[in-house]
Amino acid sequence: MISQSIRISRRRFLKSTGIATGASLLPAWYLDEIRGQAATKPLSPNDKPNIALIGCGGQGRYDTTLAAKFGNVIAVCDVDSSHAEAASKQFGGAQIYRDFRKLLERDDLHAVINGTPDHWHTLVNIAVMKSGKDVYSEKPLTLTIDEGKHLIKVARETNRILQTGSQQRSDPNFRLACELVRNGRLGKLKHIVTSLPDGPRRGPFSPSPVPPELDWNFWQGQTAEVPYVKERCHGSFRYWWDYSGGTMTDWGAHHNDIALWGLGLEPNGPAAIEGKALVQMIPGGFTAAAEYQVDYTYSNGVTQRCQSTGGNGPDGSLRGALKPGELYHGVKFEGSDGWIFVTRGKIEASQPELLTTPLSNKTVTLYASNNHMGNFFDCIRSRKQPICDVETGHRSVSLCHLGVIAIRLGRKLQWDPAREQFINDKEADGWLSRVQRKPWTYEMV
Repeated sequence: MISQSIRISRRRFLKSTGIATGASLLPAWYLDEIRGQAATKPLSPNDKPNIALIGCGGQGRYDTTLAAKFGNVIAVCDVDSSHAEAASKQFGGAQIYRDFRKLLERDDLHAVINGTPDHWHTLVNIAVMKSGKDVYSEKPLTLTIDEGKHLIKVARETNRILQTGSQQRSDPNFRLACELVRNGRLGKLKHIVTSLPDGPRRGPFSPSPVPPELDWNFWQGQTAEVPYVKERCHGSFRYWWDYSGGTMTDWGAHHNDIALWGLGLEPNGPAAIEGKALVQMIPGGFTAAAEYQVDYTYSNGVTQRCQSTGGNGPDGSLRGALKPGELYHGVKFEGSDGWIFVTRGKIEASQPELLTTPLSNKTVTLYASNNHMGNFFDCIRSRKQPICDVETGHRSVSLCHLGVIAIRLGRKLQWDPAREQFINDKEADGWLSRVQRKPWTYEMV
């Protein structure tokens, strides 16, 4: 295994493009190329859009900290008043709302950061776009494949900008890997491995009184009403099928997105999926599979394995020394002429020249963004589509949803990417949407 490391001295360039992290791993020829790409610049003081945050947990506040470099944070909203108060204090006394629909009535608001739990992403995004605002939405973009269809329809009708928060598309390491693959550097692409962190396997959990600061009914939204369990809420919601898809949708919305980008199949998807859980979950505990394996087959003959792995922690840091041949979580492209592996802050290849040799006669040039949040605000002004627009976000998370369905059914499925339906499989089609608990339906927005 050979890791290519290059020293970079022009720190000002790196800081201005927002790519200092991991930049020393990029080959010199690629750094020269991206220096010619325009760096994102904050809007002028007289032209800053007004921003609101809906969903004031840690990720939402982090996203809004990035957004505040480009706009003015004027409002925050959360069904947990303690989260909303903390966000208001952090962002200079921004006005607090409990119901996002009231916030969206403001006519001085231009853009929204959607940091809600996964089961609220779609309804909030639809409401934001219908109110005439642009939206930066945390990933995974949807709870079901059917939700993505609704979201695309509204985005087209309203002509609003939606950036999906799969920020690895704005990381030059990932773009380099995908450009090399798309331009034939590996010869014929044969196989992709996406390795994701294992999920937690804990429980059973017991109900407890609802905290006075939390509107538990509103938080549950479209999902089935259940007694309050603190492990269902806030940071651990993603480990329940009710609200998310475990690490398969949490980290899969990052690494499976890169797999599709390298394949060039963002507007498409696999033809067949087969999945299985590798451990049984504890009754009364988290329900989303903690360890799993999913195999995809594409119409062009490329195969992909998406697997859980203990190689890295959820924050992307190593848990310990890896055994020979063990993967970090990330994406590995395997072709007839070698392999390339990429993860956050690291890109490796089977031979160093796969990375160090410049691409000549490039036939595929990918969308270049070196600042994901900055790209969103650039597109607010230009009205061009962002690097991870609504259709890209939908197709990427659909790959994850298909994996979740295959894991839960435990058998091989045939998929029609054009129709977005399973082939002659009514049982599997039943998993493409979910019953929405009233009044938290599409009609509420």
